[in-house]
Amino acid sequence: MMRNRGFTLVEVLVALAILAIALAAALRAASSSTDAALTLRSRTLASWVAQNQVNEMRARRVFPDIGRSEGQVEQGGERLRWQMEVGASPNRSFRRIEIKVYAEGTPDYVLATLVSYLARVNVQ
Repeated sequence: MMRNRGFTLVEVLVALAILAIALAAALRAASSSTDAALTLRSRTLASWVAQNQVNEMRARRVFPDIGRSEGQVEQGGERLRWQMEVGASPNRSFRRIEIKVYAEGTPDYVLATLVSYLARVNVQ
């Protein structure tokens, strides 16, 4: 009596199909995770740009004029554009500052927004 050892062609094809589906799902999960990490990196760099703008004004003891300004900066190898809007507050000794940071080439997608207040500092 002869015993067949091994798998049939159908069994091998089913196993390959299951493996292909599993690998495709793993690839999609890895791709999604990579995209999320890149987005988080860009948002972190953008928040640093906004914080740097406010901290520079604090360090220089600048009491900004009401209005809008903008600029470009490179942070972590990425070109980012910021817009700053300075407004009045109920207390005339404070200014409300709102900074929005965008990736270069995407004027409609805000990566980070920072709202802060600066006080008038009397230098003696």
